[in-house]
Formats: sequence, structure tokens, C-alpha cells
Amino acid sequence: MSEDLNPYIEAGKITASHAEALSKLTPGAFVTHRSWGFGKIAAWELITGQVTIDFGSKKGHPMQLQYAAETLTFIPAEHILARAASDAAAVREQASSDPVGLVRAILADHGGKATADEISAMLVPSVFDAAGFKKWFDAAKKKLKADGHFQIPAKKGEPIVLQETAQNPQERLIGQFREARHPKEQVAALDAALKSLSDFTKEVEELRALALEVEEAAKRGGKIHAAKAIELLIIRDEICSRHESLKPGPEAATVAKFLSESPGKLAEIFTEIPAAKYARVLEAFPEAFPGDWQERSLRLLRSSEPRLSGEIFKLFTAQGKKEAFAEHTRRVIRERSASTDFLLWLCKERAKTLPELVDEELFAAILAAMEADLHAEIKSKRLEEFLFEERELVADLLGKAERDSARQAMRKVMLSPVFADLNRRSLLARILKVHPELETLVTGEQSEPAERSESLVVSWASLQRRKEELEHLEKVLIPQNIRDIATARSYGDLRENFEFKSAKEQQAVLNRQKGELELMLNNARGTNFENVDTSVVSIGSVVTLDPADGGNAETYSILGAWDGVPEKGWVSYQAVIGRALLGKKVGDTLDLPADKGTRSMKITGIAPFTDVAALGTVAS
Repeated sequence: MSEDLNPYIEAGKITASHAEALSKLTPGAFVTHRSWGFGKIAAWELITGQVTIDFGSKKGHPMQLQYAAETLTFIPAEHILARAASDAAAVREQASSDPVGLVRAILADHGGKATADEISAMLVPSVFDAAGFKKWFDAAKKKLKADGHFQIPAKKGEPIVLQETAQNPQERLIGQFREARHPKEQVAALDAALKSLSDFTKEVEELRALALEVEEAAKRGGKIHAAKAIELLIIRDEICSRHESLKPGPEAATVAKFLSESPGKLAEIFTEIPAAKYARVLEAFPEAFPGDWQERSLRLLRSSEPRLSGEIFKLFTAQGKKEAFAEHTRRVIRERSASTDFLLWLCKERAKTLPELVDEELFAAILAAMEADLHAEIKSKRLEEFLFEERELVADLLGKAERDSARQAMRKVMLSPVFADLNRRSLLARILKVHPELETLVTGEQSEPAERSESLVVSWASLQRRKEELEHLEKVLIPQNIRDIATARSYGDLRENFEFKSAKEQQAVLNRQKGELELMLNNARGTNFENVDTSVVSIGSVVTLDPADGGNAETYSILGAWDGVPEKGWVSYQAVIGRALLGKKVGDTLDLPADKGTRSMKITGIAPFTDVAALGTVAS
């Protein structure tokens, strides 16, 4: 204790214990304060009874002797904070040459444990900048794990703990597995241990015992935690792969057995297991469900995320069932029942998977799926974002489309509520790049009068739907557009008024749609398909055809211009199949379009269409 402090003790200004603490706080000593952090004693001013400290953000700060003794903590010269402040170059050198020793010293200075953020606070910015520390610490952690004296946490916010006795990381993690009671914790511990499976030095018998423990854990938790139990079995199999003699026997639990016992939980299982394990679970499907594994796998596509869709495709390919997957994909595209995630996968992998399905039908399915998500208030926009980010996608989808199909696609984009104006115009521009002949559809210019004057035969139900569509345009969309124009005009200078230009462009689109609908309705002739002549195929006929090369018979109903519903076998008389069949008789043979080229079909029956009531229940 400094004798200079005796007068203050005798005067009762400080106690002997205060003096003992102050004797360490001499000029040049390092200290910390709970509010101002790390600092260095600059001077004693005993005449005024003060100590002056230089803190990082508060230089020359004075404190009364008693307050200093009570609030300042002395930092010895060998402490990491003192070393970093007095000789940062030496600390930097140790960080490079002996990172394990440096971290050990840091943890020892902090009671044996510290988080990554706490270690960073001691070394940044005196020894490293923020980026330099991250790079150094990521490399140091690998050496800490190998050393065995450090317990490295799985979560970032938890502390690194210094251990007196070195412990193999795998041993520690296996210990955590054995202590854990919840399957989730068991899986986490084993997954971490098996990341360095090649470092396992256990004997075969030890591995066998561990594999049996893992299997028993899976059995215990299987009924309640099916997904985690399956993960444990995958880990068991990975352990057993270390040696031929460890191969599970015929009575051992398997992933396939667990799946077969949990048929109603398949979707739930795949939402819980990591994507990296999808393939391992799916490869057990044929064994788990020998009679219907294809159906169960395809059912998952309704809610699967893109990576799972890809793994299911790989399973079908590996099993020689790629065409079955393709046929399912054709159907869900045709029925507009494919999810946005499945369509996103199909678009991303279109060149490697099913390129033959990349066409205008897929484009229509994409729009339908995005609109369904919008109505269901599903916020994910990954498919929409990919549609705009992938510059060649629209060209791939519509590049080979016939003019009428491309026009229909453009109309759907114009009317879709999914797109903001800028995105809508961007998409229309990409379609026009592929089909420049459709520019009049956007500009509103009149063309092709001969085509417009064609008389149309339509059902009364579809005629009513077109009338309602025109009424919606006239009473809702066009009045709203007029209000948008008036609002935009109030913003000022029309030359630089983006909102005004956008609203005027939309006005042209709406007016063109109104004109087209009016012309279509003027040329439409309604019918209930009564008194149909069945001696030849005509509008209102139900035609039965047999493939010339064998196979199941097919039936098509040849209906009005706006009544086509492919999934029901209803075909517009203006469609390719409709035009090919009109006027043909029973016994006639003709070539009809197929997925690949054409196929020869023979007409075996012609009957009148009688399900007129169903036409009123189908949206156009």
C-alpha cells in the first residue's frame, strides 16, 4: 500500500481496503469500468484527491479516490486486454504462430469461457479489424477442435469452454448423445460427431455398441418423433458402413420399416428432415411401399420444396420410371394443379430433366399457380422472381408456341393480378421479343378484320361467361383506370409522369380487350348442342377413337369455340383435334397430334353430347 494514501485514511476519506485497491491503480496500470470499459491510469492528483483515467471514449476522466477504488477493476499486465493495448504487434504474432495458446490465455482471463463476440471485443480493433478477426477465428476454431481442451458450441451465441483434460471431440459429442433425452438433441450430437467420421478411431466392437444404442434410441422415439427416428437410423447405417461386419441383420430396424409404419406422416417427415437426407429417405420408398411407392412419392410433389422435387425425379429415374414422372407432370400442368415450388424446380432444371414439357402449357400453369398463391395469401414470390431473373425462360416457354397460343399467353399476363405494372411490361416485352407480330395486342391498333368477323358457335354457358367478363371490364376495370388517369394527371408534368404513362398504357390494353370481347360476342351464336347429326362428327358430338397400335380407347367431346377443357376431354371445334375430326365418319382413320409427332386413330363411335348442365360449372 502506498504511504501517500495514509493521510487520506487518517482523515477518514478512504478506508484501508480502499487504499489497498488504490495501491494497484498507479499511473500506467490498466483497469476496466462497468460503464466505460477498458482504460489506463493516467495520473494521481492526491492534492485534489483524484485519479485520472484514459478510457477509450473518455480521455482524462477524473475520479475521486473512494469512487475509483470501488468501481475500477485492476487488469494485470499479462491480461489479454493489457497485452493488446501495450504491445498489439506481439499479440498479433502469437495469433499467427500459436492461435490455440492465445485463445487458451483469453479464456483463462475470463473464468474459463467466452463467446466469439467477447473474444472479438478483446482483439478488435487493436489486433485485428473485423474482417481479419473473422478469418483468423474461423481457422483457429479448427485447431481448437483438434486440440481437445476446448468445448466448441454448436450455436454462435454460446461460449467456448476451456477444459482441464483433453477430450476427443467425437467422444464428447457421443457423450452428449447418450445424455440427451430428446431425439432432436440426439440427432444433433451424432450429426456433429459424424461430420468427421474418418477421424473415428473406435474399435469395431465399440462401433457396434454405438450403432445398437442409436437404433434403440430410434425405436424409443419412433412413434412420437418419426422424422428424428428415421434420421437416427440413417446415422446408424452410416456408422455400420465403417466395417462389413457391422451390417445390420434382417431383424434390425430400417428406414423402410419406419416409413411403412408411418404412411400418414410422409409429408410431415419431409418438412422436418434436412434436405441433405431427402435422397436417403426416398431410396427406401420402393421397399417401404412396394405396391404404390410411385403414387406416394408423387403425392409429395403437391407441397414439396424444389430440392425435394429434384430428389423425387432422381428416384424415378434410378428406378427406370422417368416416363411415369413425366406423365404425372404433364397432367398436373394440364390441370393447373402444380404447386409454385414444383414449377420453380421444373423451370430451374428444365434443360436437364423434362425439356419436352417446357412450352406454352407450362407458362399458363405458372401464371395459374402464382394467382392461386395470391388468392391464398401465400407470400412466397420465388417463382415470380425466377421468371424475371432468368432472362431466357420466357423464350424457352413460348418460343415454339403457335400464334394463337402466344396471344392467349399475352392476354393472361395483361389481366393477371399477380404482376406490378413494371413487371407486367417487362414480361410483355419478353413475349413480344419472341412474337413481335403480337405488338398490336399491346398498342391497341386494329388488325386482321377477316379473322375478327368469323362466326363462332359457342355454348350458352360460355356465352354468358364472356358477357360477364365484358361487364366486369366496363363497370370495374375501365372506371378504375379512368380514376387512375385522373389521379396521375394531378401529379403534374405529364412528360415525366410515370404513373400517367402507365395508366394510359393500361387504358389501351383495356379498350382493346373491350373491343375484342364486343366483336366476339357479336359474332357468337349460342347453342345447347341439340339435334346433333351423328352420321358424321359435328359440333356437339362425342367421338370414340381406338389407337391403331393398340391401347385404351379415347373419347373427345367436340364443343363450342370457348368450351375446351382438356382434362375433361372437351375440345373446341377450332382446336387442332376438333378441326381434324369434324366431318369424319365411323370407320375413318386419321392422324392426331401426340406428345411426340402424331398417332393413327380410328373412329369407332359418334354420339350426341348430353352433359350440357356441366358446361355451366366450368370457368373459361
